[in-house]
Amino acid sequence: MSRKSKVKIFKVLLLILVIAIIAGIIIYLMPLFKNISTVEGQLEFKQKIEESGFLGFLMLFGLQFAQIFLIVIPGEPIEVLAGMCYGAFYGSLFITISAFIISSIVIISVRKLGRKFVYSFCNEEKVKKIENSKLMQNPKKIEWIMVILFLIPGTPKDLLVYIAGLLPIKPLRFVLISTFARLPSVISSTIAGDQLISGDIKMIFVSYIVTFTLVGIVIFIFNKLDKSKTTEEALNLFKEEKNAKEN
Repeated sequence: MSRKSKVKIFKVLLLILVIAIIAGIIIYLMPLFKNISTVEGQLEFKQKIEESGFLGFLMLFGLQFAQIFLIVIPGEPIEVLAGMCYGAFYGSLFITISAFIISSIVIISVRKLGRKFVYSFCNEEKVKKIENSKLMQNPKKIEWIMVILFLIPGTPKDLLVYIAGLLPIKPLRFVLISTFARLPSVISSTIAGDQLISGDIKMIFVSYIVTFTLVGIVIFIFNKLDKSKTTEEALNLFKEEKNAKEN
C-alpha cells in the first residue's frame, strides 16, 4: 500500500473519530440543551463539562487536532465550545497551547516526510502555486506575510501550517507566529462561547466588533508601513486561490 493511500485511510479514520467525538459530546449534553436559556440550565451545563474533568480536555484536544490536521473542519466552533466549557480565559489558553503543540507536530512532520506528505493532505496544485511564488520564497518577507495572514479572518490558516514546512522560515519562529497571531480570533470566539452560557448576547457582538476593528487597524498600519506592497501581494495570492476554488 502506497504512502498516499495510507494517509487517505488515516484521514478517513480521523474524520470518523472527530464525528464520533462530536456526536458523543452532543448526546452527553443533549439533556441540558432544552434548559440552556435559563440560568439554572446554563449553570448545569457548565457543571456537566467541569465534571468531565480530564476527559473534557481530551475531547476538545482531539477536535482541535483534527481541525488543524484535516484542514476541512472549521476552527471557530471548537473555539466557541472551549469558551462555553472553560470560560474566555482558560478556553483561550487551552486553544492557544493546543494550536502550538499541533502546529509543531505538523511542521516537523512536513520537514521530515517532505512534499508528498503535504500533497496527501492538501491540494497539490494549490500548494505548488503558493510555495513557488516569489513572494513566499523571500526569507526577508515571509515572517511579515505569515503574521498578516494569520491575523486576517478567513485566510486558510491550517493550509499555511502545512505549507510553512516547505518555506524558508524557521519552524519555531513560524509556530510562535501562527500561535499568537491567532489570538484575536481565538479570544473573540471564546468570549462568545463564554457569553452564550451567561446569556449576554450583546457582549458577543461587542467582542467580535472590537476584535475585527483592532485587526483592521493593525492591517491598515502594516499596509501603510509596507512600501513594497508585500501585504497586498500576499492577499492577492490567496484571493486568486479562493476565486479559482469558487469557479
